[in-house]
Amino acid sequence: MNKKTKTILIATGGTGGHIFPSLNLSKFLSNNYNLKIVSDRRGSKFLPKDIITSVKIIDSGTIFKKNLLFAFFGGLKIIYAFIVSIYYLIFSRPNLIIGMGGYSSFPICLAGYVLRIPIIIYENNLIIGRANKFLLPIVKRIMLSSDEIKGIIPKYKNKIFVSGYILKENILNSINSKKQLFSKNELSLLIIGGSQSAKIFGEILPLEITKCLKQGVKLKIYQQCLENQISEIKNIYKIQSELFCFSENMIEYYNKSDLAITRSGASSLAELTNLRIPFITIPLPSAADNHQFINAKYFQEKGYCFLLEEKFISDRLNKILVDLYKNEKKLLSIKENMSKHSDKNIFIKIEKLITRILNEQN
Repeated sequence: MNKKTKTILIATGGTGGHIFPSLNLSKFLSNNYNLKIVSDRRGSKFLPKDIITSVKIIDSGTIFKKNLLFAFFGGLKIIYAFIVSIYYLIFSRPNLIIGMGGYSSFPICLAGYVLRIPIIIYENNLIIGRANKFLLPIVKRIMLSSDEIKGIIPKYKNKIFVSGYILKENILNSINSKKQLFSKNELSLLIIGGSQSAKIFGEILPLEITKCLKQGVKLKIYQQCLENQISEIKNIYKIQSELFCFSENMIEYYNKSDLAITRSGASSLAELTNLRIPFITIPLPSAADNHQFINAKYFQEKGYCFLLEEKFISDRLNKILVDLYKNEKKLLSIKENMSKHSDKNIFIKIEKLITRILNEQN
């Protein structure tokens, strides 16, 4: 099979949780295949400037709205996106579609099925998303980050392919690198979170961390925040801290960090776990189907992290940080648990699956 004559289309969109794994996968696949990407406008804001002009934008909607009127118009948007997708696929005619989850990928996957184009879908959360659940009957395989996913009924178990988490190649290449904890009895703390975390992470976390500083905990802080929050957060800390907005090179901050505080998006948790960085994870309460809490619970049960619900931040964060600062063995124990997990061979597994499915079409 001549791979360069084969075209693969990646259908993505919505939040960074869908876009970032899509970009990681696209960079790998572009080495061997002709590649096309379809996204929606919401997801396009996460796309790098060098590829945005080559991405086909097809906006969709969702019927999962409490307001019936919004649900109705969401249904109309899905129908419109499906029609546009049919026309786009007729002219681009990919050999394979990979749907990355979320309602934005649903119409083009459905259109691909109508046109008899094989489809793979990917689920990186620990509970299958609604769009992927609807697509299960028509896809060839569903790639999973873990075999402990919830929500797949037994009749579709034969479609499961456990690939692992689709991470950046520079993250995967940094796995197993050694890093000492507690440089000069100082704990390097990394705080990361998307725009949905801005208010809580930018306003409440700094106040709680300041309590630790007053108790003699020595911290060096690296924090992701919105640009308009930088001045205010610096004034709260009054110690050496480095505040940054979205970074293309998160590995730079990972390499400096002994401990992290993060939301519970699957990709973020997987990156920290692969790089052996212990973390405190605070699930986003409004996440669809409570998937962030389910992600966090899974990683906690593996011994990779501390799970802290948002409503308990003021009561418990300070105690956790002080305890970890005083008990280096707890952090070392978490790192030891993390060493049992690795996604280093993720792209080798995916390449084998794609080759098998494309060969079946010949």
